[in-house]
Amino acid sequence: MAKKRIRIDMEDADGARYDIKLEGNVTRDKVLKIFEMMDLMNIEEEEDQSVKMDSVGSKISHIVDKFFPMGKFTSTNILEKYEDEFNEPVKLSVISTYLSRFASKGRVERARTGREWTYQSIKITPKQQ
Repeated sequence: MAKKRIRIDMEDADGARYDIKLEGNVTRDKVLKIFEMMDLMNIEEEEDQSVKMDSVGSKISHIVDKFFPMGKFTSTNILEKYEDEFNEPVKLSVISTYLSRFASKGRVERARTGREWTYQSIKITPKQQ
């Protein structure tokens, strides 16, 4: 089994910077522990007030970041959260198109599961030598 590596860079509200690296046998549980530690330290992603969510793409990106920071999701999951969060309708095909674009830009990973695509925002990649 190839070694895996994940790196998380953060900055808190006071300007302190954190650089966390996991190498070797990286599991979902270990990554979840890092997020729990961030929660204990009250490190959370602040929403940039200068970035307005005025486009469908930015709203979908917001949904992915807020509700699916890790783990798998489908375009239908995004549709449900989008309509709940923004209280406006959107077509499933529009969401699928944006998720496909995010995948081609390397923002999410995309895999075929049965008859549908599943996406994942966190990437754990093998260590390159």
